Amino acid sequence: MVDLNGQYRKIRWQVNREIKKVIKSSSFINGPSVKEFQNNLQNFLGIRHVIPCANGTDALQVALMSLELNKGDEVITTNFSFASTIEVILLLGLKPVVVDIDPKTFNINPNLIKDKISEKTKAIIPVHLFGQTCKMEEILEIANKHNLFVIEDNAQALGSKYKFSSSEKQMAGTIGDISTTSFFPSKNLGCYGDGGAIMTNSDNLAYKIRGLVNHGMYERYYHDEVGVNSRLDSIQAAILNVKLKCLNKYNNSRQESAKLYNDKFDKIELLETPFVESDLDTHVYHQYTLKVKNGMRDKLAEHLSKNNIPFGIYYPLGFHEQKAYKQEFMSDNDFPVTNQVKNEVISLPMHTELSKRQITYITDTISSFFE
Repeated sequence: MVDLNGQYRKIRWQVNREIKKVIKSSSFINGPSVKEFQNNLQNFLGIRHVIPCANGTDALQVALMSLELNKGDEVITTNFSFASTIEVILLLGLKPVVVDIDPKTFNINPNLIKDKISEKTKAIIPVHLFGQTCKMEEILEIANKHNLFVIEDNAQALGSKYKFSSSEKQMAGTIGDISTTSFFPSKNLGCYGDGGAIMTNSDNLAYKIRGLVNHGMYERYYHDEVGVNSRLDSIQAAILNVKLKCLNKYNNSRQESAKLYNDKFDKIELLETPFVESDLDTHVYHQYTLKVKNGMRDKLAEHLSKNNIPFGIYYPLGFHEQKAYKQEFMSDNDFPVTNQVKNEVISLPMHTELSKRQITYITDTISSFFE
């Protein structure tokens, strides 16, 4: 699904040089490379504050902690995402209120958010799934009307852009009150271990978050509040500094691969290619996810396995069906789109090292299945 070794070979001399610098300096925690990466990512996104942390899940948890919510407060989010999104809400004693998704983009349906707002609602977490931004203009309008915080889960869409109705574009992760991301190795911008970051334009929130990720310290050994230990180590930051320079190129490569896939699959009636809400740069294809109609998904998956083509099912269940997350108030009837797409989606190999030869083999193999 991802060729990290092939990607490394193209940048290994830069990566190795930067790792050696960190080892030579012995500044393994919060060293110069972390501060450099923080500044570089701020400039890339055009945002005031980036606070690096240990992973994307911590980023979400700390973002919620910074809002000083009370036990039982409600947070609205999507029913169709990776576990981290709902996991942190529950870990903090908050109440997750999940809503169904748009059948084309797989992102949260803003029209359904309105119906779930109550006196206890305090925040919305839209997830920019598979590399495409949610309908942020509509979400911001709802949030502003009801005085709600917006936390963008941008773990899968770093480098994508959102196009407003005015035609103005803004980087994903710079639109809400806070945004979070993950640098898990398979991400569009991935390190060689775990890593994450929290972003905001608010000076007050940034100050609070910087303390929270460092044991609640704003002055060394003076703990003003209960925090966590969540820091991006210097070696990972050094690697990310190298790869950040390549991120636009990496995303362009993914978009080119997606176009090659689309050109072949558009002719197959039982396949639905990824829908792009706006212009090409609004989708950076963290995953290339097809919808397979007429109950043929699992048979196609079996065909791919026989031909040594990797694939992913993201995701096999909605949160309302997961043993750890389902709540009494969640009804299966509330999630007709999730219930449908979970049986249709299949993700194909998508990474920066995909060759035309590989794509041809994958598309020919899939086309032969439907002949």
